[in-house]
Amino acid sequence: MRKLAAKVVLMDGWRRAGLAVFAGAFTALGLAPVDFFAAGFVGFPLLVWMLDGAAGNPAAGMLRRLGPAFRIGWCFGFGYFVAGLWWLGAAMLTGGDAFLWAIPLAVFVLPAILSIYFGLAAALARAFWVEGPLRLLALAVSFSLFEVLRGTLFTGFSWNEIGVLAAPVPLLMQSVSVVGLHGLTLAAVFVFAAPALCVAPRGRAPALALAALLCVAHVGFGAFRLASATGEAEAGLALRILQPNIPQTEKWDAAEADRNFDRLMQLTETRPETPLAPKTLIIWPESSVPFLLTDRPDAIGRLATALQPGEILVAGAARAERRDDAAPRYYNSVYVIDDEGVIVDARDKTHLVPFGEYLPFQAYLESLGFSQLAALPGGFSAGADRSPVALPDIPAFLPLICYEIIFQDEIDRSPAARPGFIVNVTNDAWYGQTPGPYQHLRHAEMTAVALGLPLVRSANTGVSVVNDAYGRVVDGLALGSAGTIEVLLPAEVPFTVFSRWGNGLFWAAIAMGSLLLCWRVVNNARRD
Repeated sequence: MRKLAAKVVLMDGWRRAGLAVFAGAFTALGLAPVDFFAAGFVGFPLLVWMLDGAAGNPAAGMLRRLGPAFRIGWCFGFGYFVAGLWWLGAAMLTGGDAFLWAIPLAVFVLPAILSIYFGLAAALARAFWVEGPLRLLALAVSFSLFEVLRGTLFTGFSWNEIGVLAAPVPLLMQSVSVVGLHGLTLAAVFVFAAPALCVAPRGRAPALALAALLCVAHVGFGAFRLASATGEAEAGLALRILQPNIPQTEKWDAAEADRNFDRLMQLTETRPETPLAPKTLIIWPESSVPFLLTDRPDAIGRLATALQPGEILVAGAARAERRDDAAPRYYNSVYVIDDEGVIVDARDKTHLVPFGEYLPFQAYLESLGFSQLAALPGGFSAGADRSPVALPDIPAFLPLICYEIIFQDEIDRSPAARPGFIVNVTNDAWYGQTPGPYQHLRHAEMTAVALGLPLVRSANTGVSVVNDAYGRVVDGLALGSAGTIEVLLPAEVPFTVFSRWGNGLFWAAIAMGSLLLCWRVVNNARRD
């Protein structure tokens, strides 16, 4: 291993760039659905050794001195994001030839932009690089900080944050209930990079022991938490989850609208012979209603006839807000409809997908011929309310539409706003039979585990699931299948550490790590 490390340290030019791209792409094997989390133990040690050899000219300015490290981090990120997000190109194929030109933008340009965060993380780590184990801490602190920024700046895109690699199964998800996804990222980078120390002649034992302790704590806490789980169902509420499996090419085809609605109605009326509970919550996926529901009184009438006493429908649908003095606004919404066909509540999506649901700098980009994927004039508008839905005689639930669920930091964790479960409706038909739907599900599971809430997920083409509050699947439907899930609602668990304190432990660890690094750098400067 020492010979390998020495070769990697001495690499330069295109060889080092190529190895960095390979290391990032190999690390992406830890993402769903492959879930080969051990890939991180290969990719991150290679990254450490490459950064060891990335010392710039000490006499040069800061930017030139850290330039080699930035290039290594950028190449590592490019490999990671291309390998992890190539499936975004599938969305450009659903509209025929209209968006074929955008495939390179989705597959290569977006990863190139996201890689800037990894490049800056590597450069920041190299600025605090010191010989010995503390350089792993510098890497972990820098990467976790820039992962926070990646999920925040320019509306944020935290998809496939590094911490996800450390949680492929429920046993390994439980730590997120304490430290959140960012905290898991901090620990994961340090642990994944730890094998790089195996070639160090001395001083490696404490850091390797810490990495081993973190691994044992991660696995041990997961085992303890799952062993203490009760697994009891919430009394009095049944769930019926619909997965109609409507192809994206047919979803907004006006000629198919009534047929698609008929399919949803047939699945809705597929009931067990004996109701599981007095109340049943029926959930349709995101944008499942293929027209503006409020413009079709006949459709509302059918719902009123079809819904039995005690049944409540949560249906993903576009909602129009018409104004006399301007064009209507459209919202990606869910309607809550009671057993008399009355719309009793609604929630709008608050965190929209740029270029998918709205067009940034719309006037300018439209003048250049760009448009968003959503087939609505002007795209969707962002909603303002993300509060739970409270209905009589059932636990309150928090509707999260599509990828809203990946943003743990945006969810209100105050005790007064705590729901009994999460309802996640989505339409991953855009991405077909690719890793995208599985990665989306993994993020949804981790958010639910972090908050200690059951996950009730309806996806048009899959993956639809009902998970308990520990991330364990109660029932589900495979990607690309059609059908219904009929189960009792699992119980929530008491407040988790994350639901009470949020990222408090993460920021405390960042502060301590940063102080230690600064102290070491200052001491080294005094010695020199």
